[in-house]
Amino acid sequence: MPEDETRRTPPDPLLRVIDNLARFHREHEEYYSQAPLRQAAELQARSRALKSLADRWSEAEAGGRTSTIGFAGTEDLNAPGLVAESGILSFMEGEDEPAELLRLKREVGTIADDTEQGGAWLARVMEQAWEIAGSLAAYPALADLLGERHRIIADDWQSAGLQTLVARLLRRALDLLARVDFSPAALRADLAGEREAPRYLYAASELFDRAADLMAESAILVHGNERRWRVFRARIRELRSEHG
Repeated sequence: MPEDETRRTPPDPLLRVIDNLARFHREHEEYYSQAPLRQAAELQARSRALKSLADRWSEAEAGGRTSTIGFAGTEDLNAPGLVAESGILSFMEGEDEPAELLRLKREVGTIADDTEQGGAWLARVMEQAWEIAGSLAAYPALADLLGERHRIIADDWQSAGLQTLVARLLRRALDLLARVDFSPAALRADLAGEREAPRYLYAASELFDRAADLMAESAILVHGNERRWRVFRARIRELRSEHG
């Protein structure tokens, strides 16, 4: 290769590193263009469950304990069809908060933790990727790829920010749910009074909905990089072949 051309093209060891990073980052993004969509669907299902309870408690009249037998269903508190749709068991006489609601909150907390950690990790990686991409400007042979590479980084960085916001929304929703006493006695007292519980449930469900929307947006951003990675890697492989 002529001397002036060697100054235009990155050395082969650098091209190998770039190709390796591009391959693994692309495979990583293939997962993260799909996983948030599944989580978004699960969040929407949880949101619907909360809305079903809130709808019921906004209209139902407070009753008394309908049975002296433990584990009997509470007719006034249960939302019709909720068990079949969401798996949330009926509120039971003599019991406290249903185990399924406790599990729902625990699982949402785990999603918030995982999403926050994933967003923080991705932001750190993009900080490094930004610096590396800037150094490639020294090689004119890669000039027409710099737009593609920086767009990938920008979209991933934006996705990282969305993940951080998702975690905040989910934690705030859990804070709202923590203000509701889900024992049958407390819920009946609320139905007979100010009906605060359904308002908290509606608010939490709306935060779940927004978090689900942002998860989908995050997946769309990452998925949009698919073609850009193919273009970028094709050029890197072409330059490596020219090195022989």
